[in-house]
Amino acid sequence: MLGRARVLPVLRSDSAASARAQVDALVGAGLPAIELTRSTPGWAEALAGARLAHPQLCLGLGTVRDADDVRRAHDLEVDFLVTPWPAPAVRAAADELGVPLVEGGFTPGELAAAAAHGPAKLFPAAPVGPDYLRALLPVLPGARVLPTGGIGLDAVPAWLDAGAHAVGVGSDLLRALEADPAGTAERLGALVGGAR
Repeated sequence: MLGRARVLPVLRSDSAASARAQVDALVGAGLPAIELTRSTPGWAEALAGARLAHPQLCLGLGTVRDADDVRRAHDLEVDFLVTPWPAPAVRAAADELGVPLVEGGFTPGELAAAAAHGPAKLFPAAPVGPDYLRALLPVLPGARVLPTGGIGLDAVPAWLDAGAHAVGVGSDLLRALEADPAGTAERLGALVGGAR
């Protein structure tokens, strides 16, 4: 599902209410998948509310750091989990509960290990740019890599051209949507509509 979404909003909100409003706006803009983050105060409340309001949404929890987070997120019916770095305890708990995990990494070795289990998150991605991913993918055949961290909406096409499975975008996407809802929704529609 994340590969079809192509753009994955990553929400680091200051409250559960703010996260819920952002989810509504992003769903209204036509985005089929959203990652809420564990660093949002009241994340469980936000996740439960988003699931209730948008049952069709592919909804994930990011910044997952321990097995307790995995269990709580599973109980709230998340569709996927995301870690910011290699996290064996999270991987074990996610595997046990059958929740897809996008495990984070930065070095070629970390990304190769994560990609052996499923999609891998390249984090932080902006400092290295799309050329880093382009150089990595030939030695990681079949890897599904999601770059995240400091990526603006304007940079998404370059990352997709470099071979990204999908691209995580945070505050820049929310600012664009607030400043120009119709224009941003149109841009997103073009990106999502170009799914491989």
